[in-house]
Amino acid sequence: MTRTPRNPGPDVDGAQADHFLGLPGAHIVATDALMLTRDNLADVIEAKAMMCVHGDAGVGKTLSVNASLRELAADTVCRVQFRARPTPRDIRHTLFDALGVAGVPPLRPIEFDQTLKNVLSERFRVLVCDEAQWMSRECFEYWRHLWDDRRTDIAIVFVGGGDCYHVLSREPMLSSRVYVWQEFRRMTPEQVLRVIPAFHPVWEHTDADVIAFADAHAGHGNFRSWAKLTAHTVRALERLDRDRIDREVLGSVFAKMSGRSG
Repeated sequence: MTRTPRNPGPDVDGAQADHFLGLPGAHIVATDALMLTRDNLADVIEAKAMMCVHGDAGVGKTLSVNASLRELAADTVCRVQFRARPTPRDIRHTLFDALGVAGVPPLRPIEFDQTLKNVLSERFRVLVCDEAQWMSRECFEYWRHLWDDRRTDIAIVFVGGGDCYHVLSREPMLSSRVYVWQEFRRMTPEQVLRVIPAFHPVWEHTDADVIAFADAHAGHGNFRSWAKLTAHTVRALERLDRDRIDREVLGSVFAKMSGRSG
């Protein structure tokens, strides 16, 4: 029986953990957006520059960045993520932990910044700030402060929603330092028909009209929605003892995803 999806833990490898719920059997598909991300990150790494990857939730931003960096610079990546409105102090402490700095965090901001800059000058690192839409102008300025220091050896990748783009783009001091901007969008219906059969084995031999039906009612060109849809569909096939997806199977799945019975 297929294991129940959950938030991926330490027992799930990086490639699988990139998928929502750590979806078993899911593949990373070389979409146009992922290939562009890889090319853009290669340029950013070579230039030791800054990049902003932005777009709606669930469209594959973080997955594409993580997959590309595993290929391009796996040993140089330091990831940080914020779930609430952070302050520069939060960024300092999060970086201190993520970089594995020995000792106790300094109490004074000037000393703290000096410690971080010393560590960031030891070798090249790619700093990935996920969920960057939570950050204020002041926080982005702090990242700029670290990057501007001539001793630090870093590239910075911001990954976030539309707010991330708006804050960065409207401040000349910040936007002028972003080397590459990349926007992620939902898959078009045509892209869905190409990508989804390769995304998971359960869709590999499914009729195109059924995939289109699933996208119109639940997938909506969104990778996260398709991961949920796929997890529910796998379970539905097991419960119904079926081996083929049709509209009847999808009907029960749609009810779970929409919260409506009709």
